[in-house]
Amino acid sequence: MPVPVPVPVPDPDDNDADATADADADVDSDVADETGTAQFTDLGPWWSPPTGVDMGQRAHLRADGTPHIIERRFEVTEDFAGHRLDHYLKRMIPRLSRTRIQTVIRSQLSRGEGDARPFRTATTVATGDTWVIRRPARAEPPCPRTFGVLYKDASVLVVDKPPGLPVHASAKFYFNTLMRVVSERFPDEAWQICHRLDRETSGVLVLANGATAAAALKATFADKRAEKTYVAIVKGDPPWPDADEPGAGELALDFPLHLAQPGDPSRLPHVRMLVRDGGLPSMTCVSVLERVPGYALVRCRLVTGRQHQIRAHLAHAGFPIVGDKLYGAGEDAFIRFCDRGWTRELALAVELPRQALHAWRIRVPHPDRPTERLEITAPLAWDLESFLLARRSAS
Repeated sequence: MPVPVPVPVPDPDDNDADATADADADVDSDVADETGTAQFTDLGPWWSPPTGVDMGQRAHLRADGTPHIIERRFEVTEDFAGHRLDHYLKRMIPRLSRTRIQTVIRSQLSRGEGDARPFRTATTVATGDTWVIRRPARAEPPCPRTFGVLYKDASVLVVDKPPGLPVHASAKFYFNTLMRVVSERFPDEAWQICHRLDRETSGVLVLANGATAAAALKATFADKRAEKTYVAIVKGDPPWPDADEPGAGELALDFPLHLAQPGDPSRLPHVRMLVRDGGLPSMTCVSVLERVPGYALVRCRLVTGRQHQIRAHLAHAGFPIVGDKLYGAGEDAFIRFCDRGWTRELALAVELPRQALHAWRIRVPHPDRPTERLEITAPLAWDLESFLLARRSAS
């Protein structure tokens, strides 16, 4: 029998789109993952990854070409004793439809270590029961299955995350995740993510080795003692200070943000952030690094860290991020993306298949030497550099 690959059971609120963990981790990417069919293919020269980059199209296969077996385990606790099996699984995996749960019960479920066999949906579960779902791994959406190492010692790993690679496993990604690739590259080390980046966002990401270092670094991010600076390509020519002009300083975008709720003027409650009086205090300090015809590369220094803060602030200021399907092209464009995936119409509207946002620099105290601050910078991602190069050539 093939050796299964264990899959940790995720908390329904803990996925690669955890917007509370980092200022620009995105709820909307997860919505699109679940409902759309977007693929990063045939999207123009700037999306072509460097030669030789593994796009993960065979990551779900073993060396002999057969699929890995994905396994999820559930141990029944006392509060679920006596529940019907189908009701119990619905509580454990809320995103699954009842029809899908019935299919799982008929063909993919086993009790304990036994072989899968059909069960009745009305079977009652008991405290201490272990139910196991096993299925062959499926091909996952292609994405760059790689990362660059910007800094590494015994306690800290800082990587350069490519665009398109999710950090954590979700409904559509298990093998094609940064955590999976890190564990394959450093199998004898226990690296943990200390903050989040959205799947589309590239750049600096900090990991810690072991529980002590991880606790220290996670506390640093939670207490806002880490200094994070992003760069973004925006549409237009913003009248903001030039970063290379002596004494020019920065402009503070000070717009309170509010997560849209039912009844607000938005068709995307719980997804889109709105600028509104009475919202959470939110500030991003901006300056311009480069201007090319029709676009600018801007530096964004976070003072606060709200969900979608940079994207919402830049769009509200009138200079949306290139490739931003939620804030850059209107809600209708994002809804069409969720319904139909990537289309030529959307490509013309947003110009890049991902938001042109890059985690450029981070300053953080070292967990073993608190008086020492690490300052790590990630070079601009290849797709954003190519986008700018094409515009420089046109000037």
